[in-house]
Amino acid sequence: MGHVRKTTHSRKSSSRRTARKTRTTKTSRHAATKRWSQRVTTESDALDLKRGVFKLTSARKIAASLKLSAEHSTRRKSGAYRSARSMLTFYINRAGKTLPKTERMRLERAKVELKRVFGRT
Repeated sequence: MGHVRKTTHSRKSSSRRTARKTRTTKTSRHAATKRWSQRVTTESDALDLKRGVFKLTSARKIAASLKLSAEHSTRRKSGAYRSARSMLTFYINRAGKTLPKTERMRLERAKVELKRVFGRT
């Protein structure tokens, strides 16, 4: 029988290591850009929102909270109604398909309520 040479490193394993490093780097870079919507809500000049406003139980409470936030915000650039409405729409759009139907319906009703509380019927 011939002598079999045993190596500790093969070319395939080193290329796998490199591929893993690349994948990890892309994943961490992707994770940072994936949360751009969170950064927008905290750092943009949109509104100073009350924490958990979109998780409130009724559309009327959501609209009232958005109105209060919009009227008292020092960060908004447009009118109070427009800012409140755009934040609500932004939240609905960013949630996308992951937003349960019941929540989506409540938030859509909040749009109607928002119109009502701002006297834009």
